[in-house]
Amino acid sequence: MFNTREYEWADVSVVLAGRPITGLRGVKYSAKQEKELLHAKGNKPHSIQRGNKSYEGEITLLQSEYEALRQACGGDILDASFDMVVSYGNPTKGDVITTDMIVGCEFTEDNTEWKQGDKFQEKTLPFLFTNRKTA
Repeated sequence: MFNTREYEWADVSVVLAGRPITGLRGVKYSAKQEKELLHAKGNKPHSIQRGNKSYEGEITLLQSEYEALRQACGGDILDASFDMVVSYGNPTKGDVITTDMIVGCEFTEDNTEWKQGDKFQEKTLPFLFTNRKTA
């Protein structure tokens, strides 16, 4: 039997600084690498040269989750360095669990925005990190 079930938001779990995040509204992270075409004789590139890699992301939390994180960081999330574990999949539904270890995270902004009609506060916090390991 072939299972065509896709991963869904309910299957995502995040542990940030050793703490499971229940007020999670979103998470994204990416890796980039500088690349440049190497030209020599002729008008077509001979190869692609690779440079530095960089890693960045953002996490979106409810205000109450942010306050708990801020307290755990000693009052200022910009001074903290931590690891994040992101896993997704539900083995009870036949999924393979995928786990990404986001290493050496540090937030780059601590912003607040309120709008008329808001029923809750949501905070999107950008971060940099030094490596991603998949288990």
